[in-house]
Amino acid sequence: MTQTPVGRRERKKAATRQAIADAALRLFLEHGYDRVSLREIADAADVSTTTLFKHFSGKEALVFDQEQDNEAQLIAAVRERAGGQGIVDALREHLLSVYLPFARHPQAAEFVALVDATPALRSYAERMWTRHTETLSAAIAAECGADHDDLACVALARFVLEIPALVRGRPDPRAAVEAIFDILARGWMRPDGPRASPVRPAAGT
Repeated sequence: MTQTPVGRRERKKAATRQAIADAALRLFLEHGYDRVSLREIADAADVSTTTLFKHFSGKEALVFDQEQDNEAQLIAAVRERAGGQGIVDALREHLLSVYLPFARHPQAAEFVALVDATPALRSYAERMWTRHTETLSAAIAAECGADHDDLACVALARFVLEIPALVRGRPDPRAAVEAIFDILARGWMRPDGPRASPVRPAAGT
C-alpha cells in the first residue's frame, strides 16, 4: 500500500494533535477524567483552547484520539487486502498487528481502567463502536456484493470489534485472538459435540 508523503505543515499539525492527546491522557491518569479541565490540558500541551478544539471535538475525543485512524485502517484491511486473501483472514492479520502492541503497552491497563471507571467515556466508547460496526459492515458488504445491512456482514463486523474486550486479561492475547478468529472462520466447536456450521456472509469472505 503506497503512502502519500506528508508535508511539513501536516507533520506539524500531527505533532500538535499528538502533544495535546498525550497531555490529556497523562492528566486524566494522574488526576481522574472528571477532575481535569480543557484549559489545564491546553496549558500542559502549551496550546490555546482554540487550538485544542481545532483538533478535537470534545473532552471524550481526547481519550480516543486515534478513533478515525483506527476506523480507516479497519476499512483498508478489508478493501486493500492481498489478492486471494479472505476478509476474515485480512481482519485477523490487521487485529494481530494493531491490538497486540496496544495490549503490551505499559499504560494499557491504566487506560482500560480509566475508561471503565468513567461513565462519559464508556458511553462515548459504545457510540464509537456502533459507528465502527456500521462502517466496517458496510465495507464488508460492498466487498461481498451484499446489501449494506446484510446481517452476516453486520455480525462479522460486530464480532471482530468485540475481540479486544473478549481477550482482555487473557494470559496469551495472541492465542486468544487466533482462537476467536478460528471460530469466525470455521464455526464453533462445542466442548461436548460436533462443530456447528458458521454463518457466512456472501461469497468472498
